[in-house]
Amino acid sequence: MPTDEPDEQDEQLAYELLSRTDYGRVATSMRALPFLAAARHIVVDGRILLRMHKGYGYHQACIGSVVAYGADNLNSASARTAQWTVQFVGVCEVIEPTNDELELFGPGPHYVDGELYDPVYLRIEPQLATVHTLHGGRDRRLQRLR
Repeated sequence: MPTDEPDEQDEQLAYELLSRTDYGRVATSMRALPFLAAARHIVVDGRILLRMHKGYGYHQACIGSVVAYGADNLNSASARTAQWTVQFVGVCEVIEPTNDELELFGPGPHYVDGELYDPVYLRIEPQLATVHTLHGGRDRRLQRLR
């Protein structure tokens, strides 16, 4: 009989891995075109809070939409450690963070592309979480598909 255990374990692992990095990418569409935007994130009560630069207007496409948010360690993992990616999918909305949440975010940049940084805060209510891992090692080799 199937259980929900693997999904719950994957979701917990996804949150744990997400907490190991500060930045990720939010994906949605704007005027029917897909785009990615960098964002600072924190995890609070099973929700993902984002801080983005308001000046680009990307947040407008996210608000009220289903978005994907992903992060990884692909550029920082060594050859001896596992590489991972996580992705969360859910509805996004604008929020006003609490003082405690602002403290968790830490200081933002002063400038973005030469403009003063103007933060906007969003919350994703995840409906789906996925984790993918890549492992190296001598005992694992790529196999050809025929």
